[in-house]
Formats: sequence, C-alpha cells, structure tokens
Amino acid sequence: MSIDDIEITRKRGISLAYDSNGGVSYLQTAIQIDPITFIKDVQQLDVKQYDLIISDYEPITAWAASSVGKPSVGLSHQSAFLSNRSPRPKKVSILAEQVMKRFAPCSIPIGFHFLKYDRFIEPPIIRQDVRNLSPQTGSHISVYLPAFDHQTLTSIFQRHDEVEWHIFSPLCKQEYTKRNVTVKPVGNLPFLESVESSLGVMTSAGFETCAEAMYLKKKLMVLPIKNQYEQLCNAAALEKMGVQVAYKLGEEFDRSIKTWLRDNKVVTLPEIADTKRLTQKLIKKATGKAVFA
Repeated sequence: MSIDDIEITRKRGISLAYDSNGGVSYLQTAIQIDPITFIKDVQQLDVKQYDLIISDYEPITAWAASSVGKPSVGLSHQSAFLSNRSPRPKKVSILAEQVMKRFAPCSIPIGFHFLKYDRFIEPPIIRQDVRNLSPQTGSHISVYLPAFDHQTLTSIFQRHDEVEWHIFSPLCKQEYTKRNVTVKPVGNLPFLESVESSLGVMTSAGFETCAEAMYLKKKLMVLPIKNQYEQLCNAAALEKMGVQVAYKLGEEFDRSIKTWLRDNKVVTLPEIADTKRLTQKLIKKATGKAVFA
C-alpha cells in the first residue's frame, strides 16, 4: 500500500484565540468552538477498524476512541502533564489542569518533556531538519514571539543595540530593517537558518522551539504567552533548568534582556528521544505483543 492509498479525514478541530496584548482570549476561543459539529465529528469517526489509535493531543480522534472503548496512545507533550512530577507554575490553575487532562483522553500516555520527569515521559523528539544543522555562534538573536506585535518588539530591541535582532512575525509580509532590528515573515527554513547562525533564541515557551534551541546549544530566553497554562508550565520547567524567563513587557523585561545578553550560560538537553525504539514499541503495542510501562 502506498501513501496515496491511505484515506485521510479532515475535521475542523479546536484552536486557541489570542488578544492584542499577547494573551489567550478565552472568550474568543469559546466563540470559535462549535460543540454540535464536534460531537457529530466524534460520532461519525469510525475507529473500530484500527488496531491502535495514536493521538497527538487531537480531541476528535481521542474522544472517538474513548467512546467505543478502543485503546489509544496519547503521544504528545501535553501527555507529560498527566504526571504530577512535571513542573507547574507557582499559581496552579485547577481549571486548566482539568482541561489538559480531559481535552484529549487516552488509555496509554506517552509524554515528551525537556527532562524525563516520570516513567512514561520521553525526552524531546528533534526533527531531522534541526539535527542536520551545523550551528555556529553569530552576533544576532533569533526572535519568535507570535503573540506580540512586531512593531512593539522592534521598539524594545532597538534599545539593545549591542546585538542584532531577527524578528519572525506572522504579521510581516515583507522583510525590512530598522537600525539593528530586521523583521521577517514567518517561514520554517528562514527561521532555522537564522537560529543556526545565531547568538541566542528568544521565543515564547512553546515546547518544540525551546527544545530545538537547547539541542543546538543556543542561549535561550522565553516569554510565555499570557494565560496559556501549558506555556506557563514549560516556563516553570525551563526556569528550574536555568533558562532566563520573563513574564511581561516593560522595565523588568528590559532588565532581563540586559542580564541575559551579558550571561554566557547555555542550557542544553541531556538527551533526546530514540524515535526508532519508540516506533518499535508502538508497533508491538498495535500487534498485541507489548504493553507500555
């Protein structure tokens, strides 16, 4: 069977909406949710024909499997938060904790995190495009903070002219430069090329980008998205590892930047996931020859 013979089903899904201040807008997120369509999609998705369901924190597939008692693997970073050993922020949100645990239910969790905090947690998977890079230490900072307006960020980074800044913004259509700041449209390859030759990376506390920066041995500073609980958990983990964390723009942010630029400390990953071993475990589980511990 070739990949062209595989039936692909596309559903609407659920995504977070953001406000103009760089935070999650729960009102706009709720407005976007169509519960009737979601329930219909779950009921119409036939999962009985499959030996094993694997969900990357995708709720329709996860709930379809749960509704018929089909074994399912939760293969995601979010699955790591099923363990109380995964770091949490000082202010724990009971609501957010319940959402993370119930959003995409699974019978077998396999979580990914910066460190192996529990027996079912694996270290990060680093994609091949990143593993193929040859990192060099340059003189610019690669920035990906999509929840913030790039003009606001430009005005901040111009005050720190001891380095150059490369801002990748989803709102930018055409690359331009103002003094020591270059703003670029978002693109996977251009961002990777920028990171490869950067002095450091500044980003929100998303799991993949932070893991990739540490894998490439780049100094890292994070600014978690406001009200995004998963990112606040990631920031707590990164802070314990020694990564510089800022929580809002303003004078404190400026001071954090100055401290970070002077500090040569680089936090790296102690290990990454063995994808071949993990794939074999999934295959054995699907054929009934192994049980995940």
